[in-house]
Amino acid sequence: MNEHYIGLDWAQTNMAIARMSSGSEKVAVIDVRADIEELKIYLSRLKGGKILTFEETTTSQWLYTELKGYVDEIVVCDPHRNRLLSEGPKTDKIDAEKLVKLLRAKMLKPVFHSGEDFIYLRKLVSGYEDLIKAGVRLKNQRSALFRGRGKDKRETELEEPSEVFVLKGIDEGIANYEESKKRYETEFTRLYKKHKVISNLGSINGIGIIGAVKIAAIVVNADRFSHKGKYLSYSGLVRLEKISGVRSYGSKNPRYSHQLKSVFKIGALNVIGEKSKSPLKAYYDFLIREKGYAQHTARHAVARRIAIFSYGVLKSGKRFEWRNGGK
Repeated sequence: MNEHYIGLDWAQTNMAIARMSSGSEKVAVIDVRADIEELKIYLSRLKGGKILTFEETTTSQWLYTELKGYVDEIVVCDPHRNRLLSEGPKTDKIDAEKLVKLLRAKMLKPVFHSGEDFIYLRKLVSGYEDLIKAGVRLKNQRSALFRGRGKDKRETELEEPSEVFVLKGIDEGIANYEESKKRYETEFTRLYKKHKVISNLGSINGIGIIGAVKIAAIVVNADRFSHKGKYLSYSGLVRLEKISGVRSYGSKNPRYSHQLKSVFKIGALNVIGEKSKSPLKAYYDFLIREKGYAQHTARHAVARRIAIFSYGVLKSGKRFEWRNGGK
């Protein structure tokens, strides 16, 4: 049983700590200079069971890693769900007090955080995503320069001095981008060969090495999801129905991982190509010919099927194989 409920509002310069005990409604709040070592000392001095909460921010993974050994449980909560914090006066002390009250009332929505083993993977994927966005932006800028002169983007020369100057910088940036991209891909290949969970995911048609690394980094543990429906919802591949008074008011998209959805959508495109020999290509053709699905609906169904395969691989710890022995 938890004897101490602790709410933390962490900022770069200060930290507000609110605490409630299991046998009292009183909230004790302090606001002091941010110091992770002082916070550890504070937590270690509390005797009995301790549960700590703070909101998901850029520092939450670091706080989770630093503090998980000093409490019995950490709840990293979803700030999008904590509307109470936006009502009335807003200070760090007030936010910490509201957090601890929500924690004790069991009204917080937790956000999954992994241990140290997967932090490297997550940071690697995050860096790769940022790199790809920067590379796409540079290539779009280059294309815009040539389009502005009525030229094809595949050409290499411009005449106007200012455009020549800008083009040189963009081309240098693209060259650096391509070099960095290869460096990431080399590391992804190394991880694919080293980690069984990643190589297992890579055995699924359409996923590939980079997709396998992304799934492993984002999902970490399939046991987070009690059934495949919740996994598909987290992947952005199903919609949630809105019902009130036994009446349906349509459906809505859940909050989901855009990265994970992208992996499965790209995987679907990979397996339904003209040269694909995957059974999923036959499944896609069946949905269109026999079921009368529109192409985009059939693609979405294939993406869901790939996601379900990945869920099974993560749950079983085994490589993916077609039941008929095919690949």
